[in-house]
Amino acid sequence: MNESEVSALCEASAGKLEKMRGIIRAQPSAIVAFSGGVDSALVLKVALEELGSKAIALTAISPSVAPRERAAAERFAAELGAEHVVVASSEIDDPNYAKNPVDRCYFCKSELYDLCRKVADERGIDAILDGFNADEAGGHRPGRVAGDEHRVISPLLLAGLGKDEIRAWSHRLGLSTWDKPQLACLASRIPYGTEVTEERLGQVARAEEAMQDLGFRIFRVRYHREVARVELGGEELPRLLADAALREAMDRSIKAAGFRFVALDLAPFRTGSLHEGMSRAIPVSLPVLP
Repeated sequence: MNESEVSALCEASAGKLEKMRGIIRAQPSAIVAFSGGVDSALVLKVALEELGSKAIALTAISPSVAPRERAAAERFAAELGAEHVVVASSEIDDPNYAKNPVDRCYFCKSELYDLCRKVADERGIDAILDGFNADEAGGHRPGRVAGDEHRVISPLLLAGLGKDEIRAWSHRLGLSTWDKPQLACLASRIPYGTEVTEERLGQVARAEEAMQDLGFRIFRVRYHREVARVELGGEELPRLLADAALREAMDRSIKAAGFRFVALDLAPFRTGSLHEGMSRAIPVSLPVLP
């Protein structure tokens, strides 16, 4: 995204950002469910601008969160001068989550929002905010159902801000996350119906850290028991195919993470590839701004 694209997107969506500010400003105080990603980072930035010290960040840590992502979230919160609460999340102890059904995210998000509510109640904080955005309103989103049940406010969604606009405003506001690759929890690398365990999450985490160390930015390592299926972004796939030494290093590093075989998916990386073949998605109810 270049400067002219940023300017065009910001100009076209200025009203949306102001609407988002108004939604947040209407809350007496707020806790932001902060993953360290692009979306929740923008929510945190605007919440701090509108509410000051009455806005805090909360990050839940569990085996499904890559260690480097926790460190990145802590660094970013410190950059903004935000009060940052880090709590342990135990969704993996819930059999409903661990057995990895298609609505696994519902149980994870329910745990997250329970933790947010607990801290909010202890601190006398009114609202819980998250980073759910307008481009995520359709499709398979059981985590959104949990948000509705916990009365979570999604300022980006309510303001109509999509992913490109969020990156543009993040760039305009000077956020270091503006070009950060989109990430999801490590459990999303494990096919539905395959049990989520700490060992398997650890394998994926080690393999993806190895990929980062090799210079890859847009990718996923999908768990298929002995096989790691690697998806690469469209621009990174040709680089790997043209470099035998890089392929050997990737193969060696991923096997060192605990996999026996490494397979390269020739289709470029796509979000939610494990949803492919699902016969139907879980209905999602969208919040309505009063």
